Amino acid sequence: MTNVFIGGSRQVSRLPANIKERLNTIIEKGHRVLVGDANGADKAVQKHLADVHYEPVIVFCSGLTPRNNVGRWPTHNVTPPKGVKGFQFYAAKDREMAREADFGLMIWDGKSAGTVLNVLRLVKDDKIAVLVNVPEKATLNIKSADAWREFVQGLSPEMRDDLRERATADEWSFSNPSPQLGFSLDSEIPESASTTEVLESDFVKAINAALSSGDAALFVDALGNVAKARGMSQVAKETGLSRESLYRSLGSGGNPEFGTVLRVMTSLGMRLHVESVRQASAHQAG
Repeated sequence: MTNVFIGGSRQVSRLPANIKERLNTIIEKGHRVLVGDANGADKAVQKHLADVHYEPVIVFCSGLTPRNNVGRWPTHNVTPPKGVKGFQFYAAKDREMAREADFGLMIWDGKSAGTVLNVLRLVKDDKIAVLVNVPEKATLNIKSADAWREFVQGLSPEMRDDLRERATADEWSFSNPSPQLGFSLDSEIPESASTTEVLESDFVKAINAALSSGDAALFVDALGNVAKARGMSQVAKETGLSRESLYRSLGSGGNPEFGTVLRVMTSLGMRLHVESVRQASAHQAG
């Protein structure tokens, strides 16, 4: 059964007709709905589903008790990290829904950073996110990293700052992979080089910098970010490994097997090269 993550802004308390049509399509197809417990869009979606007695619904909540469960559906209780409060407390359930979903429908008031971050979480995991801007009556299908970054560039500086403040470092690195990995353009690349060639050079420099540091965690983080930038679904296909296991092993705190590292690097068009540190130092000294 397909899981659909439906979320939205607190300021959207009434669903417009186009959203109801999308919900009815989801109902007709029998998809399982993952929805939060907040007031606003979450509660409005719950009410629409309850009115038609739709059963394949799971209500996600941070903590032990949902704030809203209109249809008395099963709940999925998420335990937030110890000590977090406010936005990050409730964001724990959103991150869990994004992980469990196959695609998402976000109902946006044009202002809520939390709703936009859910789009980021979905696209980061190679899942399609449909973002409906209610005030502007506009719908965006955000399917790729490039589409996400183009969308973010169109936001106000204030909104981008808000997103950056609320996102985790791992989430925001997806929006700005170059600064996160320390990418810089190679001056030796000819001006006629394609964008792909420039990016490949930057990816190689980032991986080499991480290797040179001697910090295994930094290397895994760099390799994971390059894989995400290339497309984790494609890397999974080429390596024969599952996308979920790649996200785990190449994510923050991951500890991939050496065989996995070699397969991922081959998929990315890279290979390891060993040299003598002593000889390299002697050559530089000479």
